[in-house]
Amino acid sequence: MKTEITETKQRDILLTAVNTAVTFLLQAEVDQFESAVWQSMGVLAEAVDADRVRLWRNHSMDGKLYCTQMYEWSEGAKPSQGTKIAVNVSYDDDLPGWKETLTKNKCINSIVSEMPETGRKRFVAQGILSLLIVPVFLRNEFWGFLGFNDCHHERLFTSNEESILRSAALLITNALMRNEMTQELTSALDKASAANRAKSQFLSSMSHEIRTPINAIVGMTTIGKSAPGIEKKDYAFEKIEIASAHLLGVINDVLDMSKIEANKFDLSNVVFDFETMIKKVVNVIAFRIQEKKIIFKLKLDPDIPKKLIGDDQRLAQIITNLLSNAVKFTPKEGSVSLFVHCIHNENTACTLQFKVTDTGIGISQDQQKRLFNSFEQAENDTTRKYGGTGLGLAISKRIVELMDGDIWVESELGAGASFIFTVNLGYAEDTECPSVFSVFIEKKDSLRILVADDDPDTLEFFEILARQIGVLCDTAIGSREALELLNRNIPYDLCFIDLNMPVMDGIELAATITAMWDIKPVIIIISAQDWNMAEKDAKEAGISGFLSKPLFTSDVAECISNYTGLKTSTGQDGAKLEVDPHGEFSKQALSFKGRRILLAEDVDINREIVLTLLEPAQIAIDCAVNGAEAVRLFKDAPHLYDLIFMDVQMPEIDGLEATRQIRAFENELNEKNLHKQIPIIAMTANVFKEDVEKCLEAGMNDHIGKPIDYKEILAKMKQYLNRR
Repeated sequence: MKTEITETKQRDILLTAVNTAVTFLLQAEVDQFESAVWQSMGVLAEAVDADRVRLWRNHSMDGKLYCTQMYEWSEGAKPSQGTKIAVNVSYDDDLPGWKETLTKNKCINSIVSEMPETGRKRFVAQGILSLLIVPVFLRNEFWGFLGFNDCHHERLFTSNEESILRSAALLITNALMRNEMTQELTSALDKASAANRAKSQFLSSMSHEIRTPINAIVGMTTIGKSAPGIEKKDYAFEKIEIASAHLLGVINDVLDMSKIEANKFDLSNVVFDFETMIKKVVNVIAFRIQEKKIIFKLKLDPDIPKKLIGDDQRLAQIITNLLSNAVKFTPKEGSVSLFVHCIHNENTACTLQFKVTDTGIGISQDQQKRLFNSFEQAENDTTRKYGGTGLGLAISKRIVELMDGDIWVESELGAGASFIFTVNLGYAEDTECPSVFSVFIEKKDSLRILVADDDPDTLEFFEILARQIGVLCDTAIGSREALELLNRNIPYDLCFIDLNMPVMDGIELAATITAMWDIKPVIIIISAQDWNMAEKDAKEAGISGFLSKPLFTSDVAECISNYTGLKTSTGQDGAKLEVDPHGEFSKQALSFKGRRILLAEDVDINREIVLTLLEPAQIAIDCAVNGAEAVRLFKDAPHLYDLIFMDVQMPEIDGLEATRQIRAFENELNEKNLHKQIPIIAMTANVFKEDVEKCLEAGMNDHIGKPIDYKEILAKMKQYLNRR
């Protein structure tokens, strides 16, 4: 009877302890939960006369089961004095036999001295004489265990203690999981609230960013219509063009961001010419650089392969974004630089590092943490001060990640900034054409070049180029040193002279050189300044041509090859430099006289734009107002057309179906050897990658996105018409 009373009292004490422990856990706030767990474990320890209680949680790693101690209560300790928590304890190596017993939902109730030697040492070292290990199962999975240690007595825990402590372990674990879920929900709510605030601010900024160029377009259209003179109308058109380009950039950023958030943002890898890509980027930002009179420096590692494999448009998007930001945040007459290094080159892959540095306003350490987040800028008033959507860096970061690279910023407030990123690209051998130097390689032994510039980087550029070519090249840091070289009566074939140098500018130096010899060298002015401002004086000084800074190897090499055979006994024969320093096409290259194209476009104004843009190209154009008419016109005269520009969304049948029908008709003709396949180029506002892929799958050869880029149309025409 005495034993039954003892067991009953013991059960009541344990149940009361469990109730108290659960009360502590239920009443605890999130920030007080750890203290409540410690108190709960202490109440249970006191009820069973244990010296230490520990809660362990399981996890798998490398296919093995481990446990990590999460909480511990020990006699005489306080919550802030907890012992070091054990991490990644292996069941197989450190707790032999435990996994087999506990996974069967059985307790381990042992006197340490009676345990096998392999398991005993661990507990003897901790002064443990007896232990009870209670397994915890959640959703029928072995979650972990609650352990009770007695360091004063050798004993086995009673069946009442085992049974009730099972329930206690489960209640504590459930409270722990509920607390973790509450913390996650709170964190998610905080993040959602922050995201909503950021997006609200973004929408406000976006409204400003969209309405500003629209206002300029509407306003300048009104001004242009009422302007009495051509000059004022041209001014209005120029402002409309700038505002339209800005608006298109904003829309593209929003579309890119929406694809990123929908996880549909990916790359389209092609073989591309690296220098050509960089040249296009520089052309995009050249106007803003000149407008703010910013010193721009470009340095490309000569070890960068000429032909790379990757998404050149996305890479150009990153560089353009970083350079645009650098120009935006740099004051007038500051400096911006772009340096590109090949930091790894092996087999058919290379790693490039891009560094964009400016002397602008700089970025604080706190601001840097938010830079690459979507919808955020360094400061809340950045948009009001400088404009921008706050999307560019987030999009750039995503592109860099897709290219297996990294992006970061180095900056201090008020001390400028450097944005650095790496990308991994493939590269291919350039087998399409011989080296740009091969056309004059036979003359290299007799060719001598003089370069005069007060910029050491420009001189270094020419020295590297000269070594690649194998020609003699003298460099002078300024006009005074150039005159010293010239006074030695060294005959030069070409002279590259900077326009703006101290003591004597480029035009004055050119006039001096022209007066020195009867057989005059070819003189090329190099400058970041607008050529039109100095062209008249330059011609009078005997200057033959102009190259714009930053200099590119292909432009300089082509310039040299163009001029090496033009010198006569009486001097320069007056031939004009055909190299276009801005990468545009000369008028001679635009003529497609005698060719005919078919334009399939259902919108009147779009047809008018294409017809007007291509008028200088002297090419005949027939128009179809829907896909069905395009098919009919082609079938009526399949040999009449050299190229088809095909819109995609048209009535009756769309451009994709029209292309399929044209290709099917061509296949019939090809069976009789009566036809050579005509190039079909999509000209559409559907510009996502999946849209381009649909066009190619339908049988089209290429794709041009709307709004139409005049240079892109000409490039595609030159590519496909010359091929035919």
